[in-house]
Amino acid sequence: MEPSNLDAALDAARAGDESGFSALFRAFHPALVLYARRRAPDSAEDIVSQTWLDAASGFATFAGDAEDFRAWLFTIAHHRIADHYRARARRPRHVDLTEEDLPPATEATEQQALDTLSSNEAVDALTRELPPDQAEIVLLRVVAGLSVEQVARVTGRRPGTVRVIQHRALRRLAKIWGGEGVTP
Repeated sequence: MEPSNLDAALDAARAGDESGFSALFRAFHPALVLYARRRAPDSAEDIVSQTWLDAASGFATFAGDAEDFRAWLFTIAHHRIADHYRARARRPRHVDLTEEDLPPATEATEQQALDTLSSNEAVDALTRELPPDQAEIVLLRVVAGLSVEQVARVTGRRPGTVRVIQHRALRRLAKIWGGEGVTP
């Protein structure tokens, strides 16, 4: 979606128009899910849901355009992921699920899984060999489409540090993959 259309959708969402919020959701949700699945695979859906709830409840105080909204959304997700790991460290738990405990998959669920499988595999292939800090920077820059300055705000780092981490990650990927398709 064009940036001007996203800005219009953001304005509509602020005014309470459901179609504006739907447009923002369609534009940003896939990247948000990929980011959360890579950072917290066991709770990605919960984190993404909470992120959207926080964003929806914060529209009244949010100021900025669609790109600012994207950065804000990923900042919320970053904080939710940190909260997830803090809570997990305080209260470890183990749940054994059997196949009977899971709801049956519908055709739509199966198709959605097939549609996202290749993109998930690509993201996993890119970030599997990277240390967590490098993987997060690559995810925020590539999957989320955030600028260096936005990633710096999300992660609490300086822009120069983000550039260095990104450069190291890309050099590492180029070394692993023999330089094919990766440009530091």
